[in-house]
Amino acid sequence: MLPYGRQSITEADVAAVVEALRGDWLTTGPLVPAFEAELARWTGGVPCVSVTSGTAALHVAYAAAEVRPGDEVIVAPMTFVATAATAAVLGARVVFADVEPDTAILSPDAARAVLTPRTKAIAAVDYAGHPADYDALRELGVLVIADAAHSIGATYKGEPVGSLADLTTFSFFPTKTVTTAEGGAVAARDPELYDRAARFRNHGLVRDPARQRDPEHGGWHQEVHDFGLNYRLPDVLCALGLSQLRRLADFRARRAELVARYDRLLADLPGLAVPARRDYVEPSWHLYPVRIFGGRRREVYDRMRAAGIGVQVNYIPAYWHPVFADLGYRRGMCPNAEAFYAEQLSLPLFPDLSSADQDRVVETLHEILG
Repeated sequence: MLPYGRQSITEADVAAVVEALRGDWLTTGPLVPAFEAELARWTGGVPCVSVTSGTAALHVAYAAAEVRPGDEVIVAPMTFVATAATAAVLGARVVFADVEPDTAILSPDAARAVLTPRTKAIAAVDYAGHPADYDALRELGVLVIADAAHSIGATYKGEPVGSLADLTTFSFFPTKTVTTAEGGAVAARDPELYDRAARFRNHGLVRDPARQRDPEHGGWHQEVHDFGLNYRLPDVLCALGLSQLRRLADFRARRAELVARYDRLLADLPGLAVPARRDYVEPSWHLYPVRIFGGRRREVYDRMRAAGIGVQVNYIPAYWHPVFADLGYRRGMCPNAEAFYAEQLSLPLFPDLSSADQDRVVETLHEILG
């Protein structure tokens, strides 16, 4: 089965991991800050806190934003459930705002329409690798969190993802552009937000005597002022991530080449639309999300997979999950997101996808829809 996404691992990646395994550190060692520093080169210098997954990154970001029970967090519904779930587990009320009909990106107008005095944050999702409209979102006057799980390396109006929102979260799952196997990170523009994120990912521990309330015990002393969790990304996985980040420019270029080729080969296929793109962004394509018209998405999905082509659907609107239905969320609340979901299909896209395999994807689609 040709997958819709997969990691690209070289001998250099393997050697980096082996070297780490033979070193003195498996957990938090020198490769953690090295990885975070290299990642910060892609965020315009905004410092980063590495964590164990993209989901952990979202949890850390909401905790750093001091999301509490009774707060409201506005979330785009076209996303993996973690974008909403991690706010909910902190006790926030998740408020879903609709997306733009062509890009599936959070609509600033829809977000404005659901703002209340209880709104603590807005979580935008850079769907498929296309950055949200961050200027318009910042104008709403509340803290903005960018779920950039798809968009590492992308730019918005010439500025890099990671520098656009108050907090930005990344995912390094194997299907993403860069992988650490499992892993994620949080970029924080404000030093106080950075400090909160760094403490939360390490049990909330305070080791600096100048910040401790009772520092006179000795060099071993550490305190917890606010609860946190162990979300530390270990050295051995940072070794892989550091090696991968050195190839990020090549990964992005190859993905862009494949996207341009898909655009060209599918431009005139009836019953299908290629992904939309705003002219002020330079996406870092994680997905290639086409839209299948005429109610044929399920048919195309089944026939493509029967042909050995692992297309995927990304995603059901987050509030369709039973856990949100049980909380009273109802279908129909974000019609653009639901219409997009009904037609969306992700085609295979990853750096090692060959032209021959891409041709097979295109030819099979033409056989079904042509």
